[in-house]
Amino acid sequence: MAFLGSLSSWSPRRLALVGGVVGLVAASVVAGTFLTAASASGPPEFTGGYGSWEAFADPQPAPMTDFLDPDGERINLGAYAGQTVLVNFWATWCAPCIKELPALDALAADLDSDEFRVLIVSIDRKGLAVAQPFLDELGVKHLKTAADPKGTLAREMQATGLPTTVMISSEGKVLGRILGDAEWNSDGARALVRYYLQ
Repeated sequence: MAFLGSLSSWSPRRLALVGGVVGLVAASVVAGTFLTAASASGPPEFTGGYGSWEAFADPQPAPMTDFLDPDGERINLGAYAGQTVLVNFWATWCAPCIKELPALDALAADLDSDEFRVLIVSIDRKGLAVAQPFLDELGVKHLKTAADPKGTLAREMQATGLPTTVMISSEGKVLGRILGDAEWNSDGARALVRYYLQ
């Protein structure tokens, strides 16, 4: 109470000066905390044609649903254990998919390694018979497509539209996704991949 009493005897100018200093200090602390949290809280911003990269706060295990590898053999995502995998769902009849395939091909050429893999999965009903020749005609050289002709894996991965691209950790957890086409042959895409490889 003595402190409050002493404040009441201060002049309005003195009160305004002290209030301003306290306000500036508080604002600086809040701003500093916000900037620190923002810089450490998630991946770099990456935006596509329809939206931005959505990082999942609580990554869950990817479904182990079978699909066909480029040789027509049945596999599941467990075959990529130990690698971070960028999984892209596409189709030959999907214009945004066709638009981004060359960029995905360039990303694969640049970053594919023992640690990272670009995996494209066609949901065309005729599977590899139509999807791989389409890629060859498009001039995609570094990627061979897998196939999910019934769309089962795509549904379980919640690919609500095409294209949908999902990042899976080396431990098999779904880290995030982006809906719609994106410029994968870009510094932003490479920064995103490198963030998840840390």
